[in-house]
Amino acid sequence: MKNVLTGLAAARRAGQPYGIPSICSAHPVVLRAALRRAAKSGGPVLIEATCNQVNQFGGYTGMTPADFVAFVGQIASEEGVHGDQIIFGGDHLGPNPWRKETAEVALANAADMIEAYVAAGFGKIHLDASMGCAGEPVALDDSAVAERAAALCAVAERAAARAGLPAPVYILGTEVPVPGGADHALATVEPTAPDAARETIAVHRAAFAKAGLTEVFARVIAFVVQPGVEFGSDNVIAYDPPRAAALSSLLDGEPTLVFEAHSTDYQTGDALAALVRDGYPILKVGPGLTFAYREALYALDLVASELVPGYGERSLAKAMEALLTEAPGYWIGYYHGDATALRVQRHFSYSDRIRYYWTRPEAEAAVARLMGVLDGVRIPEPVLHQYLPQVAPQEGQRAEDILVAAVDRVLALYERATAAGVRG
Repeated sequence: MKNVLTGLAAARRAGQPYGIPSICSAHPVVLRAALRRAAKSGGPVLIEATCNQVNQFGGYTGMTPADFVAFVGQIASEEGVHGDQIIFGGDHLGPNPWRKETAEVALANAADMIEAYVAAGFGKIHLDASMGCAGEPVALDDSAVAERAAALCAVAERAAARAGLPAPVYILGTEVPVPGGADHALATVEPTAPDAARETIAVHRAAFAKAGLTEVFARVIAFVVQPGVEFGSDNVIAYDPPRAAALSSLLDGEPTLVFEAHSTDYQTGDALAALVRDGYPILKVGPGLTFAYREALYALDLVASELVPGYGERSLAKAMEALLTEAPGYWIGYYHGDATALRVQRHFSYSDRIRYYWTRPEAEAAVARLMGVLDGVRIPEPVLHQYLPQVAPQEGQRAEDILVAAVDRVLALYERATAAGVRG
């Protein structure tokens, strides 16, 4: 079903734009919700893994690209989703996990990672070589980034040919938002300057030609730009179409391309539909989905505190606070303020860096205990209304169903938005 991606630019030019949500998460509940929705619709689902999350060394999930494909495949089988409905994407594939090493070492690792991704069946590859390595500037110029992207693309092409797999489609671009959201308060975010985006496209096109990849460049379907959307720890910058109008109009001169929008988490349905309409039809979402999961999980923690004798008061939240403070590596450089502010951010930040902890044994044990004590417990409607007012009574029969339903409400917003563009 890859043609859903290759048809995006043509659909926009025909005045019938459509989009696709990009599910950037390895959380099993998020994946189950996305795949359950795909089973009902019969349509495609785009699931992406990032370079830090999944790589040849395991990433922070402990999964290689092949492991991730198998992991998703198992859930898909349980949910009745056909394999050809799933598009696997690799996000931010480049030297980022090894940027503290020399460029030679980091790029060699990046090449091995990309080979592993393509061989595992990832057909949408975002090449991101925008960061400097040891001894280099933090951000490289377009020419250096494009040259490295072209070299990594050649690796991907060879890997697909060796594996006998269809050639991938590619996402390029140097103006890449911070993965997981900004690490400071934001008042506004400037859209990418049209001239800068135009130059980025031209430089990459030239670099691919120089590397003998002119024909491959025809499979570049999108560039990553900043349309003016972002989220910080406690605020969201909403999409403002007039501010990005000049950037969007650049696509009129690039008939085979669209833009990919990162950090669309927490945007309204109207904003998401406007992004699709304006040429940003690939809508990345990740922290917003695990935020919805955590929100429902903490609500169930309160429900159990009310209904289950001996469970304790907010046992899950207390267990997570102990884990977060004992192992601060994933949040300590991102959250700021006094002790109270840090505690609030650890649990409730839009950046949702708590998502990195759910696979830790301590967290898994605390969640399993919560699910166990609520197994078979009927949650009275007034209690459901108190702690989970967004959950309809028919969704509240089982704790696991409540968690999936919480994530699905976010997915439904994206599904409506990506179809809304078709309706205009």
